Amino acid sequence: MDFGSTTVTGMHVSAVAALRDYYGLPRQPVKVHEPGQMLGLVEDDLRAAMGIDVTGVFPRKNKFGFPTAGWKEWNFRGLEVLVPAGFRTTTTPEGDLLLYPQGDLSAPASGRMPLGSAFFDAIVRQPEIHEDRLDPADNLEEFGPLAAEDLDHIERSVAAAHASGYGVAAGFGGTSFGDIALVPGTSLKYPRGIRDVEEWYISTRTRRSYIHSVFERQCEIGIQNLARIHARLQAGPQDLSGAIDCLYLCGADFGTQTSAFCSVATFRELWLPYYKRINAWVHANTSWKCFKHSCGSVERFLESFIEAGFDVLNPVQCSATGMDPAALKRKYGGRLVFWGGAVDTQKTLPFGTPGEVREEVLRRAEIFAPGGGFVFNAIHNLQAGTPVANIVAMLDAIQEFNGVSHV
Repeated sequence: MDFGSTTVTGMHVSAVAALRDYYGLPRQPVKVHEPGQMLGLVEDDLRAAMGIDVTGVFPRKNKFGFPTAGWKEWNFRGLEVLVPAGFRTTTTPEGDLLLYPQGDLSAPASGRMPLGSAFFDAIVRQPEIHEDRLDPADNLEEFGPLAAEDLDHIERSVAAAHASGYGVAAGFGGTSFGDIALVPGTSLKYPRGIRDVEEWYISTRTRRSYIHSVFERQCEIGIQNLARIHARLQAGPQDLSGAIDCLYLCGADFGTQTSAFCSVATFRELWLPYYKRINAWVHANTSWKCFKHSCGSVERFLESFIEAGFDVLNPVQCSATGMDPAALKRKYGGRLVFWGGAVDTQKTLPFGTPGEVREEVLRRAEIFAPGGGFVFNAIHNLQAGTPVANIVAMLDAIQEFNGVSHV
């Protein structure tokens, strides 16, 4: 079971705080380790109380470009939390919160939390596009060789995760390949290139040579960084290269609730070659499994995901068109690990009863667990406002299932 090892399998800070209270753990402000989605860090005491089996390794900087360090107190609508030192906000006359790239208040804000919301949306800061001056290097500004302090951070984090005794899922960043959460360049003070999400999708059709150039260079940089990380983990006092079980490589979504953002043919032309190269390097040089996150109706892409070398599918959005869990298990269960799919976070978990949550969890576990290849996790992050009674019902149900079937 995993809750909190990646930025797509975590819990909103309010949910983490509520669970700490429920289990009677020491009262302390929860750390917001991913400010965009306001994800709360799951500490070891809560991990043990929940029965979680996996811990995570995260990059030194978050997607807004400041280090996840130097904690300071912040009142999040009545909830005292801890945020990184670079977390700096202002408030608009309408009550929206603005968050700034690299913590620089002199730069245009890159994140907005509307009044009444519980996370930050990326602010599109698209410069005027001149077709004759478009340069792929502009969309590569946030990708480059890892700095020495980044490698130091990764080595320390992997060592700590390995010492915990839990399974280790690592996400190093840099291999997103068009993840629309990252296209706007929220870490950059003055982003250049194609930074509007709509314009980016249009470009996958009308500017394919440009997209290929971006992906080609990003792939080269990504592999070089993975090689440096692996070498650093091998070279320390203790060989930590085998400490990582799973590598979260990419969060680019290809599915909508009912359809897809592109055709399978487009996926195979634009994305498949680069995914293949990254995954092939990982499998040839490490023991790490390759984790692919893609929301929505993605059954049509799964054969291509497998061909690309992905070992793990997340979040397994069973409510989307064509994502029947029994059919997925039957067709792909021998070739993909399903990391997620245990309970719906759009309807059942936030709005159902504890009994309805229990029923859905038991039904999904009965489908996904036989034969292995299932990591229990909800369908994406647990959202703000989810009743703690429903979260506990989910956790109790999987313990009930494990106690009965001994999976």
